Amino acid sequence: MSETVNRWRWLVVLVAVFALLAAACGGEEEPDPGAEPGGEDAVEVEEFPADTTMGKIQEKGEIKVGVKYDVPLFGFKNPQTGEVEGFDVDMAQRVADKLGVDLKLVEAISDNRIPFLERGTVDVVFSTMTITTDRDAEIDFSRPYYIAHGRILVPGDSEIQSIKDFTSDHTICTALGSTYETTVIPKQAPDAKLVTPDSYSECFTQVQGGQADALITDDVILAGFLQQDDTMQIVGEDLTTDPYGAGVKNNDKEMADFVSSVIDETLEDGTWMELYEKWIGSFTGQEPEDPTDWTLEEALKEYPCVETC
Repeated sequence: MSETVNRWRWLVVLVAVFALLAAACGGEEEPDPGAEPGGEDAVEVEEFPADTTMGKIQEKGEIKVGVKYDVPLFGFKNPQTGEVEGFDVDMAQRVADKLGVDLKLVEAISDNRIPFLERGTVDVVFSTMTITTDRDAEIDFSRPYYIAHGRILVPGDSEIQSIKDFTSDHTICTALGSTYETTVIPKQAPDAKLVTPDSYSECFTQVQGGQADALITDDVILAGFLQQDDTMQIVGEDLTTDPYGAGVKNNDKEMADFVSSVIDETLEDGTWMELYEKWIGSFTGQEPEDPTDWTLEEALKEYPCVETC
């Protein structure tokens, strides 16, 4: 049986357990040792001075990376194997391989990604995190590694077909700590009621159950949920452009530059496109927006603020 079919089968199973996934703080999870692509044989290990973050990680022999556990296609826990898998996980594995260390995954939801970096709970975050100037004031970002766009997920029989259709009678769900909570929805659908659980999977469950009328977040996240329930639909025009970046601790430019160099390598050697087809293109059938067209500076201009606009 093909890999795509296997993943399709357990993705369907995943919706039944979404409500049971713990999202508040999360735990640590070892990645699948057989994940593709990956393995130190595929990447030339680079040695770093002992006084750099990279050197200290190499001395420990382990890098802790925050990822989401409940976002299909990017970071989700396979209920059949217990392994956390997805595009972000494989990108994190590539960073670990370049350092020649083990990868330790830590569940990082939207609301705790920055605190985890500030407290040293994780060394890096690959967690569908949009680059913004407000966040950039608290942490440092790598170059953009994925370009998403904000969209709306609603039931197939919904009257809502665009952001302009929301009224005070409607309830929108999005994740706590996301740019959609702090900027997009208050600005573009100010009359609608807003609910913000810890995770997008909880929002998905609320829309399925009728407690919320819509889920608003990045299109690629919605595409993952759409695979679970074909009675849903994605509607409306793009609400945002969301360049994802990997987060590191504030004022650690060397670490940010290192992660950026790993991302650049994946883009140059074809690994990035392999990962896209493996986790995203095989489900959506869509061509990706090329991250090489973006720089960090351009990303910050595209989505200039969260709390202040």
